[in-house]
Amino acid sequence: MFTPSSDDVRRFFCDIYRKHHAKEILSPLEAIALDWIVQHPEYESDLGDVDAALARDYSVDGGQANPFLHLSMHLTIAEQIAVDRPSGVRAASQSLTQRLDSEHAAHHQMMECLGQMIWNSQRAGLPPDGAAYLECVRRR
Repeated sequence: MFTPSSDDVRRFFCDIYRKHHAKEILSPLEAIALDWIVQHPEYESDLGDVDAALARDYSVDGGQANPFLHLSMHLTIAEQIAVDRPSGVRAASQSLTQRLDSEHAAHHQMMECLGQMIWNSQRAGLPPDGAAYLECVRRR
């Protein structure tokens, strides 16, 4: 399993931003990530300077959301939907998107569920509970 460091993730998104502006070819995964980058113009300054991105501390105490975590969650959810894992997440996402009339808003609701699942998993020292995650998405 690939487990990138926070620096790897920051470089990944900054490189996609750079490639986009240089009109370079993107891999399929990079193209999916770019779709979410474009929907978050507020992150341009963070993505435009890789050295500053690597040096910056996005602690909860700082009061600003971590754009790299946020974009990573969008990418994770997009991948979950593409492969329908956990099974049923695609239908739950489609239903939520239809109800909210926005894929972006649906992703943000799903992020709350994803974050809760990860937090519960880490706190309990257990694997992530896909069934609980899916149920949370369905409830939204």
